[in-house]
Amino acid sequence: MLLIVGRIGKPHGIRGEVTVEVRTDEPEARFAPGSVLRTEPGARPSPVPDGQPVPGELFQVPAALTVESVRWHQGRLLVVFEDILDRDVAEALRNTLLWVDSADVAPPEDPEEFHDHQLVGLAVVTPAGEQLGEVARIDHAPASDLLVVRRPEGRTALIPFVKAIVPEVDLAGGRVVVDPPGGLLDL
Repeated sequence: MLLIVGRIGKPHGIRGEVTVEVRTDEPEARFAPGSVLRTEPGARPSPVPDGQPVPGELFQVPAALTVESVRWHQGRLLVVFEDILDRDVAEALRNTLLWVDSADVAPPEDPEEFHDHQLVGLAVVTPAGEQLGEVARIDHAPASDLLVVRRPEGRTALIPFVKAIVPEVDLAGGRVVVDPPGGLLDL
């Protein structure tokens, strides 16, 4: 499964540096120099074998970009990718999504912490074993994360991902145990 870790924004300066909208909890690990990030699905490789754009030709987003250097500036992540040497090429990368393969992401050390991709697809059950649905995605809200549960009848329910309501996550068993307060699933 591919996981979005960032989106390239506007160029910064004239030497190919770009802003990156970070979409990961671990930017230091994902954007470390030497890291190879895949670009949005369907991106075609550059038409030039060595990856160097030719002046006057349209630049096509390569299938992967390698981080050359990274720094923070006024709360924004600035990244230089290998072979992106000027502002025009950096501009061609604008809005490109950056991905990593979930198989390359180490599981969290804390047993009470989970990556989104570990939870998506798990069955949602009550402590008594009643099927409530399946985790469709995780929404990251300011107060707490929310499990978006696809209910058997087709609608969705939002369940706060807090210990009082979600007492157990059984990755090996493929289920999330939810003890919802009255009326939560009716919203």
